[in-house]
Amino acid sequence: MLMESIAWAQGTGGGGSAAAGGAGGVLSLVPFLLIFIIFYFLLIRPQQQKQKQQRALLDALKKGDKVITTSGIWGTITNLGKETVTVQIADNTKVKMQRDNISRLRGEDDEKD
Repeated sequence: MLMESIAWAQGTGGGGSAAAGGAGGVLSLVPFLLIFIIFYFLLIRPQQQKQKQQRALLDALKKGDKVITTSGIWGTITNLGKETVTVQIADNTKVKMQRDNISRLRGEDDEKD
């Protein structure tokens, strides 16, 4: 009789704790979700926006644009291809490079140096 009441008590308690454990499992995921959301807004989204701006810059290039390459070379675009650009870096010196190597356009502020 004593053994039956102990077994019955354990069976009831086990069922109740399983339901509580399931809810605890979902709640334990909340910190990971918060970390992912913070990670997305601080790292992933700004990087995607920067890539979008760079792609728009590369698509809008035209002859005569004054540019700075990723390696720091200043020049003027003389010819555009689908994947390449020709940049004049001195009077008789032209360099053909991949379009992706254009970092940015030169502005008036850059000319003061």
